[in-house]
Amino acid sequence: MDASKLAFPLIALSFLVAYLLLRFLHKQWFSPIRFQRKMRAQGIRGPPYRFLYGNAKEIKGMSMEATSKPMEISHNIYPRILPHGYTWSKIYGKNYLEWNGTQPQLIVTDPEMVKEIMNDRGGAYPKPPVIIFTREIFGDGLVTTIEGKKWSKLRKVATHAFNGESLKNMLPEMVAGTETMLRKWREYEGLEVDVFEEFRLLTSDVISRTAFGSSYAEGHTIFEMLAKLITIIRIVRDKNENEILKLQKGIRSSMIRMVHDREDRVKKGDAEGYGDDFLGVLVKAYKDLDHSRKMSLDEVIDECRTFYVAGQETTNATLSWVMFLLAIHQNWQEEARREVVRVFGNESPNQDGIAKLKIMGMILNETLRLYPAIAGQVRNTAKEVKLGSLVLPANTNLFVPMLAIHHDPEIWGKDVHEFKPERFAEGIAKATNNNVTAFIPFGLGPRICAGINFAMHEAKIALSMILQRYKFTLSDSYVHSPVTVLTIRPQYGVKVVLQSV
Repeated sequence: MDASKLAFPLIALSFLVAYLLLRFLHKQWFSPIRFQRKMRAQGIRGPPYRFLYGNAKEIKGMSMEATSKPMEISHNIYPRILPHGYTWSKIYGKNYLEWNGTQPQLIVTDPEMVKEIMNDRGGAYPKPPVIIFTREIFGDGLVTTIEGKKWSKLRKVATHAFNGESLKNMLPEMVAGTETMLRKWREYEGLEVDVFEEFRLLTSDVISRTAFGSSYAEGHTIFEMLAKLITIIRIVRDKNENEILKLQKGIRSSMIRMVHDREDRVKKGDAEGYGDDFLGVLVKAYKDLDHSRKMSLDEVIDECRTFYVAGQETTNATLSWVMFLLAIHQNWQEEARREVVRVFGNESPNQDGIAKLKIMGMILNETLRLYPAIAGQVRNTAKEVKLGSLVLPANTNLFVPMLAIHHDPEIWGKDVHEFKPERFAEGIAKATNNNVTAFIPFGLGPRICAGINFAMHEAKIALSMILQRYKFTLSDSYVHSPVTVLTIRPQYGVKVVLQSV
């Protein structure tokens, strides 16, 4: 073949290869290095960017080393849960830059910057696109939805579902779920019990009752499928894609069945409405004729998944850490018990009494300070923004480590790692010197957790009923090993020994 005929294709191929190589190098090297230099010029330093991986390998290695063995009983968990943040903030400052692959991430703990990010009045700091793992668990619900009309609609529905009157109606089911758990505990008197596992069952039962009402038995089935799905996705995913698809279909089919059951009950005249539980609120929105309020069937399903996973995980972890802390600090356990008896006597908790539990509120706040449900929250810059004195390009991730803020001795004092509920004796504002970003276990601003009041009501009811019946001490077999699996949780459970009061 004439060599001249091959020349043009070879030249074109060479140009294409050179173009693709330049694009690759631009994304993987030139762009990150330029960004790093721009931030250094503004006084922001951080660990150097590594080709292809950023700091991902370093972060993974530090995390694996920090959690490779249990720790002594101490509440100083920041170096264990976020070891890279703990280490690098000491080297580079409280606001520093790190890299998730080629994605820059600014760690922010400056109070004014945190306030601006979390309040996000101009919509400049939306949530970044969620990773596939998160969407597979939560669906496309309130937790995963980025700001916009859909988020506003879902937020309004959630706010309505957890308003004061709705919570009041949920209270009997919270009491009933706790009574079911405590009846089983009669068998454990004088024995060791893992309350983390017990609270896992309790919180799933309460959500099933309050979310799905008469369909709560099927709600339990959905919860078990979701729990199995989370385990497979996080731990043994590689060879289980078919099982993941099977569980996803099973969850969807069960939820559709419950929605249709509500519709049929109304059509047959068996009910005056779709119900006042969480599912009822969602089905009303599903049937709404106003397009601005109407939810699709997929949105109903995803909101149910979100409530199930987020509500169960956060309350389960919080209740477990409270029991751990009260098992160690017997004086506060007795203080809380005296308050519960003074407010409720031997009767079941009621709405009026819950508001009077000041000591329990202090204990819960201090627990959430030391062991917040999540270590931090991520936001993104939708466009170039001015944050404090910094100018940040579009598509910069911003990580607000609540755990670091809650464990900052400059905010809380030298006793920052000690369990001292008296910090909150005069309220959160007094405890934080009116620094609204110093205590943010449920977030801050428009995306603050919609279920915060639900979680606090459930926790206060469960703890009140436990304290009315039992004293408890930490078992000798307890192993202190906080880890992050969706939430900050005890890796080996919380084992206590129960004794009747």
